[in-house]
Amino acid sequence: MSQFQHVSNLWDDAEAARLSGADRLVYRSNKLGSDQRITNTGGGNTSSKLTEKDPLTGQDVTVLWVKGSGGDLRTAGREFFSSLYQEKVLGLQRVYSARSDKGLKSQAEDDMVAMFAHTTFNLNPRATSIDTPLHSFIPGKFVDHMHPNAIIAIAASSRCVELTREIFGEEMDYVPWMRPGFELGLAMQEICRRNPKAKAIMMGQHGFISWAEDDKECYLATLAFIEKAAAFIEAKYQAKGGDATAFGGPKFQSLPADQRARNLAAILPWLRGQVSQQRRFIGTVQDDEKILRFVNSKDAARLAELGTSCPDHFLRTKIKPLYVDWNPQAEDLASLKSKLKAGIEQYRKDYAAYYGQCKRAGSPAMRDPNPTVILIPGLGMVAWGKDKSESRVTAEFYNCAVEVMRGAEAIDRYIALPLQEAFDIEYWQLEEAKLKRMPAEKELARQVVVVVGAGSGIGKETAHRLSKEGAHIVCVDLNESAAKATADEITAKLGQGIGVAGTGISGCGPALGLAANITDRASIRAMLDQVALAYGGFDSICVTAGIFVPSDTSGHIPDDKWALTFGINVTGSYLVGDEAAKTWKEQGLRGNLVLTTSANAVVAKKGSVAYDCSKAAANHLVRELSIELSPLVRVNGVAPATVVQGSAMFPRDRVIGSLAKYNIPYTDDEATESLVRKLAQFYADRTLTKSPITPADQAEAYFLLVTNRLSKTTGQVITVDGGLHEAFLR
Repeated sequence: MSQFQHVSNLWDDAEAARLSGADRLVYRSNKLGSDQRITNTGGGNTSSKLTEKDPLTGQDVTVLWVKGSGGDLRTAGREFFSSLYQEKVLGLQRVYSARSDKGLKSQAEDDMVAMFAHTTFNLNPRATSIDTPLHSFIPGKFVDHMHPNAIIAIAASSRCVELTREIFGEEMDYVPWMRPGFELGLAMQEICRRNPKAKAIMMGQHGFISWAEDDKECYLATLAFIEKAAAFIEAKYQAKGGDATAFGGPKFQSLPADQRARNLAAILPWLRGQVSQQRRFIGTVQDDEKILRFVNSKDAARLAELGTSCPDHFLRTKIKPLYVDWNPQAEDLASLKSKLKAGIEQYRKDYAAYYGQCKRAGSPAMRDPNPTVILIPGLGMVAWGKDKSESRVTAEFYNCAVEVMRGAEAIDRYIALPLQEAFDIEYWQLEEAKLKRMPAEKELARQVVVVVGAGSGIGKETAHRLSKEGAHIVCVDLNESAAKATADEITAKLGQGIGVAGTGISGCGPALGLAANITDRASIRAMLDQVALAYGGFDSICVTAGIFVPSDTSGHIPDDKWALTFGINVTGSYLVGDEAAKTWKEQGLRGNLVLTTSANAVVAKKGSVAYDCSKAAANHLVRELSIELSPLVRVNGVAPATVVQGSAMFPRDRVIGSLAKYNIPYTDDEATESLVRKLAQFYADRTLTKSPITPADQAEAYFLLVTNRLSKTTGQVITVDGGLHEAFLR
């Protein structure tokens, strides 16, 4: 097939010709993984059987290169592939046979995973995949195992066997659902022996595997099988009426986009609180045309209750989503909240019953019973995960499940994986071991922190500091481009993460840049609503924004400048805290508010009367808000002494003015950096530690106050002033 309509042929002969050996496997894998219609994030695996020199004997040996455990085909480099002696892997069949003959087949499957280490070629440290037997036992030199929606739609239909034969003839055989491992690999080996015409195998409820003797031929064959399946489905789908009749046709209508955004912003923090009662979750919203077509449909409730079919899907999405039967045209948000609350409570009971019914001796303890996918007619889908990346993958996988259901219902009738089989995958000891091998979560993992004033200085440094500890950072500044620049810096360091982004602002990664004017309550509310749409809610807010307006030479400060100083340094912090309190109360999760005051709050100083008075008021605001927002939110302050380096409040002209004021020598053509160092050292020399105070010093205090290290501290102001004895409390 020379033309593809449902997948993309990305193979470039010139590009591939520059590669050899395992590097061509990486190339093929990246091309397959880059198309979400071919396989999902983290799913699928590929292999090549290559001739290599044995490092001990110098003899030619056949080496099985196969995608290792973990990793994503789209981004995987050579280091993500394991290498095994093919003959030794084949030899493990005898070991498996001996163990499974004793009636311990399930245990034998698990034991064999550890045996792969004995077949490692050239000390490759990458642990191999549980799918390794599939790749080894199939005689083809090059093998692709993919999870395309079109293929899974056939695999998850009640007439899978008949449809496979009708669509693909003898080129694709069939194997019923089996858990990945030796038993499945041996079944495929037998199919290849019995049917030499087969070039692929449909895997019931799962996906498919295909092979060839040339890597490009294998790649194109994989695409051709998917193309044929997709074309068959689309023809049947259109014959049944297409989108107009999808999933039984529409039952509800979508709300307008602006109303969806308002409703979601209003409901998401509360919803986050409901699903985060064991561990906090980060959300991703999707409300594009395809997901709305599903959640609004007549069949959505029935299909959602059946759950997903492919194991790759429900490991992220759980056995089923929570569908809420809410009429967006006739019911209000209070009704939606009531139905969500009841639905979540019932979901937990259902999940506990599923666990109780299916658990086996030695099963891991029941995991968090809250739903990770919530479907709301008129609004769309909300997916949850431990971080933004995971919630995006969860959303992606349920999108795949929806496409599978669409295809299966177009050609036949969708069926889900039996509960016991689903449980045995979800609570597989090997999956549990994989979870336990994952590194411990960072101190601020699962947290969303809003940093106001993140465009420069202390705020920027604080945003970077908190992001290092796992927090999702919302960088807020009056200057939107500066806020986005800080967010982009964080994202560049941490990576965007995996998974297909949600729609709108929900498509963000570990950091987001937003604009807000903290003297305007409506602007603050709009910003917090955007945070809700992006992450589901927030946990802490650090207000580092501030302004310094010096008095003139006579000691006078204009009335408007006095008002502006108090408007930003005091009223702005109050408005942020007061507006955020509404969200914190809805969310019901403990949080933190950290305000910026100053050493000047307790030290009277000539030339800064408005600033000093505003910071004294800010000190007391910390104490007042700590009472108002208790016990849910801890409120504390950070009081810096003068921070010159990296501060937006010290442009060159102010630095020069201060140097002149204190009779510090300088020249007009001197570099700004040199001028800043002189002034910073002057202020440092007035302290006990004699060291310039930097934004990083302040960021450490903010970090301390948003963690649980000082969980019993509230209403306090931490000074970071280098030991300014004039500011000692009297």
